Amino acid sequence: MYSLLFQSLNSMKLIHIKDIDLLRKFISDQGKIFPRRMTGLSCKQQKKITKAIKQARVLSLLPFVNQEAIS
Repeated sequence: MYSLLFQSLNSMKLIHIKDIDLLRKFISDQGKIFPRRMTGLSCKQQKKITKAIKQARVLSLLPFVNQEAIS
């Protein structure tokens, strides 16, 4: 699964915070960002994904915590 994500990120030049579908692939059910060893991304790509996820959370595009995991 993550090798496909890695290939799609190689073809991408820009990771945008409004691309919620892409960012959700890097977040667990509990709302945690997957570590680099699980995603298979380079350090630079992981930093960009992490930064985009955090910015999307601040703008309320992504939740900080998944409400379904709490209940």
